[in-house]
Amino acid sequence: MLFCKIIASEIPAKIIYEDEFSLAFLDINPINTGHVLLLPRRHFENIFDMPEDLAAKLSAVSKKLAIAIKGSLSADGINITSNNGAAAGQLVFHAHTHIIPRYTGDGFTHWKGKRGYKDGEMNELVRKIKTALN
Repeated sequence: MLFCKIIASEIPAKIIYEDEFSLAFLDINPINTGHVLLLPRRHFENIFDMPEDLAAKLSAVSKKLAIAIKGSLSADGINITSNNGAAAGQLVFHAHTHIIPRYTGDGFTHWKGKRGYKDGEMNELVRKIKTALN
């Protein structure tokens, strides 16, 4: 796996942060200059496989990195995103988070909602999701 090889120093990367449980480096195909990938050192395919305590630690590191990236690059904003599963656009199957500096008018666009909800559909979705949480 590509990211496992980067973690093992078998493939070079421009590392900007590391600690005992995570590693962050510049994306080689950035949306904008300064686009960083943050990943756990241990291999997990995606967020569904990752222990909750590790996900919480990575969230704190992503905030730290976002603040540093935004300030050092004078970005107007930051996107923090993670694609989980092929249908969501995940291309490398090692859990990772994108931290992307954003600038007004940079041309990177977001998706648009498909449609609204039919009568009663929202209530049914709330019921299904709440049931799954229990």
